[in-house]
Amino acid sequence: MCGGVEARDAERSFKVYFPSPKAAFPVMLEGGEALGWVKWGRRREEAGRGPQGGWARLETVEWGGWDKYRPQRALGLIDRYMEKDASRKSHWFDMQPGYGLDCLVLGEGEARRVYVVTSTPPEAYAWIHDRWPMVRNLETG
Repeated sequence: MCGGVEARDAERSFKVYFPSPKAAFPVMLEGGEALGWVKWGRRREEAGRGPQGGWARLETVEWGGWDKYRPQRALGLIDRYMEKDASRKSHWFDMQPGYGLDCLVLGEGEARRVYVVTSTPPEAYAWIHDRWPMVRNLETG
């Protein structure tokens, strides 16, 4: 389901894990506008307009379940993402150059949040988790 990412700024690389209330990663809107580091989802104890959690099921996005939040399609600009298996072991996966995480961005300014779009995992990784982050080409979306 993508419990962590590794992303970089101009100077160094950061590992970011969703449970952290400060979790954020760099995001670019579908049209190419760079938003910088956007806070990842919303935790139970946080006020806000978006749903709790940090993920959006592709099926729910497709049937309009997120429309009420007026999301913008975006790409998470990360180097790697992490999935945990049933025994809580972390597995890191490198992002291919030219690709990013498929995401939704809700809100504006400081209230802005990013949610990772998930679907079924590739067959080879179905044993790790039943949800998997969607990956898209940065050029073609």
